[in-house]
Amino acid sequence: MRNLFVVSQVEVMKLSIIIPVYNEEKTVEALLRKVNGVRLSDGTTKEIIVVNDGSTDGTVNVLNRLKSELNFILLQMDKNRGKGSAIREGIKHVTGDYTVIQDADLEYDPQDLNNILSFAMQNNSPVVYGSRRLLKGNSQYAALAFYIGGVFLSWLTNVLYAQNITDEPTCYKMFKTDLIKSLPLTCERFEFCPEVTALIAKKGIKIPEVPINYYPRNVQEGKKINWKDGLQAAWTLVKFRF
Repeated sequence: MRNLFVVSQVEVMKLSIIIPVYNEEKTVEALLRKVNGVRLSDGTTKEIIVVNDGSTDGTVNVLNRLKSELNFILLQMDKNRGKGSAIREGIKHVTGDYTVIQDADLEYDPQDLNNILSFAMQNNSPVVYGSRRLLKGNSQYAALAFYIGGVFLSWLTNVLYAQNITDEPTCYKMFKTDLIKSLPLTCERFEFCPEVTALIAKKGIKIPEVPINYYPRNVQEGKKINWKDGLQAAWTLVKFRF
């Protein structure tokens, strides 16, 4: 009697990584090499989408030089429109099963994407945040004001939206792609984080977190967010709640 072998097809997952870039000439090459070098678990493939948000330094020259060496899609904004606008442009082009945001600086370790993705896939989570606060060994801030602002926004999110998160403004936000594409995002600048958090929470989705590494930089080293963006983030959370 012959043995019958049934070969089943294993679906290969894809992670889309959106990298908004504005005037990151000093860090973008190292960051892209790190992202390209990440080997995702379970054979998951990567789709890297870099959105150059009208950089005025040498960023575009670095990106054009790297295009022939590294694997990424380069989108060019006609002028600087803000991080939120760059992310929304990137979302139009993603084709992966999951989508994550990656800053172009070196504050976050792309190797942590594996842990976030593994958690999302194992739990079939529509969204997972990477929390800088859950890893106690992290240097939590380069300037105290950034830390206090992040703690306040996390607290405000929990109060307004019945969440239990520790790091609302984290860069590492991972979504099922069909979810992020379905959200009516209007953000232009750094209010992407509170807007997407509010829209997800209003759907009744609880946001789980995974600990991640964090290497903060200060304003002198290129950090662009400021106290006005913090006020805008708080207002965005309140506005979408009421």
